[in-house]
Amino acid sequence: MTDRWTRAEERYRQNAERRYRRDDLEWSEADDYEDDTTVIPRYEDERYEDEHFEGDDYEDEPPLAPEPPRRSAPQRAERTGRAASRSGRGQSRSGSRGGNRPKRSRVASRKAAERKRRRRNLFVIAGVFAVLFLGAVGFAAWKFVGKLSPPADFSGPQGALVVIQIKPGDTSTQIAQTMADKGIVQSSGAFYEAAVRNTNMNSIQPGYYAIPSHSKGSEAVTALFSKDARVGNVVISEGRQLHDSSDVTTNARKDGIYRKISEASCVGTGTAAKCVTYEQLDQAGANPDPTALGVPAWALERVKTAPDRTRQLEGLIAGGTWDFDPSASAQDILKQLVASSAQTYESSGLLQSGTANGLTPYDTLIAASLVEREALPQDMSKVARVIVNRLAAQQPLQFDSTVNYTLTQTEVATTDADRNKKTPWNTYAMAGLPATPISAPSLDAMRAMEAPAPGPWLYFVTVDKQGTTLFTDNYQEHLRNIEKARQSGILDSGR
Repeated sequence: MTDRWTRAEERYRQNAERRYRRDDLEWSEADDYEDDTTVIPRYEDERYEDEHFEGDDYEDEPPLAPEPPRRSAPQRAERTGRAASRSGRGQSRSGSRGGNRPKRSRVASRKAAERKRRRRNLFVIAGVFAVLFLGAVGFAAWKFVGKLSPPADFSGPQGALVVIQIKPGDTSTQIAQTMADKGIVQSSGAFYEAAVRNTNMNSIQPGYYAIPSHSKGSEAVTALFSKDARVGNVVISEGRQLHDSSDVTTNARKDGIYRKISEASCVGTGTAAKCVTYEQLDQAGANPDPTALGVPAWALERVKTAPDRTRQLEGLIAGGTWDFDPSASAQDILKQLVASSAQTYESSGLLQSGTANGLTPYDTLIAASLVEREALPQDMSKVARVIVNRLAAQQPLQFDSTVNYTLTQTEVATTDADRNKKTPWNTYAMAGLPATPISAPSLDAMRAMEAPAPGPWLYFVTVDKQGTTLFTDNYQEHLRNIEKARQSGILDSGR
């Protein structure tokens, strides 16, 4: 083994001297020289760096070759001379870099920097996860403590009534929040805990409710289902007019729409009740600015020119069941009802009805109010056709309902004196439609007027108290039908 290492070293020395013959001076002056040849490997430099930079910096370096065996004294002297020569050159190059510190390879430096960055990133990521974990633990602890403690709840006496609105689709959670926002309960949780134990919550209806303020959660739930809690809920029958009237025979009052709204607006009971009065509604309904009352664009100009300002909203509040905020002003209540009614009318096809009846939307509404007062549901489309045919022939409509509209006492039959009174609504004394609707038409009447039944009829009369109505386009036949009505007593006057 020793002889083989000796022969290899000798061959290596001879080849080096033959290929790269240089004197020591030339090597020593090359301060900035970096040996990058691949022909002469620098075993001693690699071993030196491995000895001084152990560990992570050189974890990818291959293991050193085994140390050659000892040589004879002449061989060791010759090798020592060559090593000294190379060491001198290394010191010359490293002197400009500061002392005897060996040069660190660029690959090793990059690897060390990369490892340092990875360690730093790991520390940052670990810190972020630690913060998130602590936050999650804190939130869970807060929620757990919140469950252990009961929600805040009032304990004192109840206060004044407060009106809240329950909207369609509201859940118990949303109702609870509304209660808390209005000051009825101290916290939404106080109401919610009581509400989930009450099976009636599944049947609560949308609308407005008056609940005492400063209530316990359980008290608020109980108050919500009391018989006096629902407020602002009004039922307007089809054909009803804005103002009160009375029957000629019985003298009984027939409540108008304003009266119905006033009664539904009361919050509280007995002497403590607060209501919007009939007179306040009548005054608000006469506002010269119809836009402040929610009048839709298709009726605006005609309402502005209404001959009687107190009747300008006639027909614009539709029949049906309505909810309104009773704590609002009289004007705002009317605005809410008029706007909602306009949407209902438009949903029936009012704005497109002109192609079938030749009328504007507002005239269609007027005509529908006549149909409502003159016909039963099964005859409405025929009465609508009579109106269209008479208007086309410029023939007066001659409806008793238009005579009764301005009378304080009404009946089915009308007198000759009443028919001769000229008013903007009396269709005996003028041709065409009345100035405004004369009642709140139903959707059945609206649909009948929007699409009248086909037919040549010009006349109709109800001939008995069961509501039998006969139609014809012949005037002589119409007179015979009127006689049938007289014989049945339906045309007898109470006057």
